[in-house]
Amino acid sequence: MQNFVAIHGVNKEYPASNGEKHIILKDIYLEIQQGDFISLIGHSGCGKSTLLNIIAGMEKASSGYVEVDGTRVKKPGAERMMVFQNYSLLPWLSAWDNVALAVDKVLSHKPKVERDRIVSTHLEMVGLKDAARKKPGQLSGGMKQRVALARALAIKPKLLLLDEPFGALDALTRKSLQAELMQICNQAHITTIMVTHDVDEALLLSDRVVMLTNGPAAHIGQIVDIPFGRSRVPSEIIDHPLYHELRHELLNFLHHQQQVQYQEVEKIPSLKSVA
Repeated sequence: MQNFVAIHGVNKEYPASNGEKHIILKDIYLEIQQGDFISLIGHSGCGKSTLLNIIAGMEKASSGYVEVDGTRVKKPGAERMMVFQNYSLLPWLSAWDNVALAVDKVLSHKPKVERDRIVSTHLEMVGLKDAARKKPGQLSGGMKQRVALARALAIKPKLLLLDEPFGALDALTRKSLQAELMQICNQAHITTIMVTHDVDEALLLSDRVVMLTNGPAAHIGQIVDIPFGRSRVPSEIIDHPLYHELRHELLNFLHHQQQVQYQEVEKIPSLKSVA
């Protein structure tokens, strides 16, 4: 079976102030099948969001490349939609108009009545039918993120990219949106890559969890397969014996990376007081 997303030896580096190169990512290879939900985890600064931006086409790899559905990624495209933690909504437009702006741009070949139906359907899908005419300032954080999800999904992307989409939300809202996202991705068979710091979120939503080592020169340290079926009930997953084994495995990896980081700091006398 052909891989839907293929990351071929991606490296990312930036020039440092001393004239040398600061390596963010090194030798990233990853293959993703259509319909998979992949989570990227790792400590802050390991390049998770950078990798997501490269897949989105918003940043260029220093070397290596990414293919989506057999086409090399060279720039941003509507087939790869990103949802950010900060919602990225236009504050002077209503929820309806924020979604319609994307739909009218990407699906301009469709009749107006069809575009309106798409907007309406996706706002209803995320539970915002009655808030369609409200502006972002009138919406809660969870509702804003629902608008961002509706906007991303409305144009039928091949790949959904999520950069800590629920990180700024309270626990109850986050759990509600996680359940909605899981249901939507299952129904639409959307291929999804999500950056998260939340181990439980990764276990709940993912088919595989890809763990990155510390930067600089972060690489894939381990990939964990999540064996649960796609129609997951959080309470049942948490009670599953494998859940705690997998959770321990993820936390153990992150703890090891943290210990490595401390050891590196201890080698630098000028940084001991900072650590």
